[in-house]
Amino acid sequence: MSNEWNDDNRRREHGRPTEGAGPGTQPHRSTVVTTDRGRIRGEDEGPVRSFRGIPYAASPVGDLRFAPPRPHPYWAGIRDTVRSGPSVPQGPARLERLVGPRTPDWSEANCLTLNVWAPRTSGAPRPVLVWFHGGGFTSGCGGWDWYDGARLALLGDIVVVTANYRLGPLGFLYRPEMGADNLGLRDQGAVLRWVHDNIAAFGGDPRTITVGGQSAGAWTALLLAVDPETGPLIRRVLVQSAPLGLPEQTRDAARAAAVHYLALLGLIPGDDPAGGLRALPVEHLLRTYAGLGRDMAATASVAPPMYPVLGGFGVRRGLRESVREGALADKDVLIGTTREEAAAFFGLNPAVREAGRVDVLRMMRDEGGRVYERYATRRPEATPGQVFTEVMSDRIFHAGTHDVARARAWQGHPAYLYRFDRPIAAPELGLGAPHCAELPYLFGTFDAFAESLMLRGVDRAAATELFATFGGALAAFVATGSPNGPGLPTWSPHSPKSAETMFFR
Repeated sequence: MSNEWNDDNRRREHGRPTEGAGPGTQPHRSTVVTTDRGRIRGEDEGPVRSFRGIPYAASPVGDLRFAPPRPHPYWAGIRDTVRSGPSVPQGPARLERLVGPRTPDWSEANCLTLNVWAPRTSGAPRPVLVWFHGGGFTSGCGGWDWYDGARLALLGDIVVVTANYRLGPLGFLYRPEMGADNLGLRDQGAVLRWVHDNIAAFGGDPRTITVGGQSAGAWTALLLAVDPETGPLIRRVLVQSAPLGLPEQTRDAARAAAVHYLALLGLIPGDDPAGGLRALPVEHLLRTYAGLGRDMAATASVAPPMYPVLGGFGVRRGLRESVREGALADKDVLIGTTREEAAAFFGLNPAVREAGRVDVLRMMRDEGGRVYERYATRRPEATPGQVFTEVMSDRIFHAGTHDVARARAWQGHPAYLYRFDRPIAAPELGLGAPHCAELPYLFGTFDAFAESLMLRGVDRAAATELFATFGGALAAFVATGSPNGPGLPTWSPHSPKSAETMFFR
């Protein structure tokens, strides 16, 4: 991290306005908006106004580390919000080889921020998309250029919001006696409340909020939508590649992971660990969490050591059980996956690529081999590792997604179901359309993925055309509750009689 970040954070954390803080801090063209914490200055980017790095909660440092989010202090003057805030503390991304590397930019101070993009033209209040990034509850940042919302906001004439939330041990260590209870989810709830209270000042309609996300962010978007506390703030749900085959972590498993983590840190679980956890350097917490991940790693699992806990804050009941019982009945739902989801996790793993049939049966826990044979018969040309990857794609992603769509259909509230089939631009890897493949085509941020295997050598005209249809359809859903509209393919909802799916190729 640069000193520039730290100096800027210190100015902001002490409540002093950054107006006039130095050369280059003021944008050429700007817009001032009043929020419930103070005035902010954004930037006009052609037809879209952007506001980056808006704090929605106080910095989770000192006594606020491992504590629920608190309101940010008021500030005087005008606060510049023309640059995204730092990422929350995190280690390297598990899928970095696929999606591309990121230069570490995290800071514990001033990390709980969000970003807003809104079309400049005035008119009726616009529908709002609040979108949460993925990263396996361990990595990611709403302020990265991958998720720049300007093009999507303009494409759909909507307001787009992205946000950070605490990850890894800082977000999902389970020690409720010290306040550490699904803190990453609590952060997301604070984002929703901030949007509800403030988005009208940006031209957004707080009555028409879609909560969405990809991967871990999609999983939590559904959790927020079914929860009695945050659900009433949400009108629609956009679910991209949610690992719905991953059950919520039980309290017993979460406590065991916490005890193991404390032991690795040299803290005694029987004592109150809060003081020790808050005193340790955050770098030490991250290194130790990486060690915990290695201790708990399993070849056939995508689960991180810590993630949302069943019975903790915001997870009163199992997600799929809640959906089956009608918890989404009053909301519009659009949900989907990529075709080869699990290839992102297993397709580059030598232990999987080189596995034989016996190895795969063991990893699948398929003692009779019946599941393996069913899949292998469908794809006689596939290697055992490819069969394993297809099975895991269905188990972790596809099956749960179809369960949600079917449950909605039988309840008389059909969902829109899609599958993203456009393969990544690295055919020699044999990954097809893996997890994350659709992200550039939602936000139209092709240049931001320049170092990614997914877009290497991609035809820009074809990519732009798919952005117009895929991003356009999802933006239309945010705006109207239907992904249909002028220039878009006709998309029928999933129904009990016809398992309608829109394929994007």
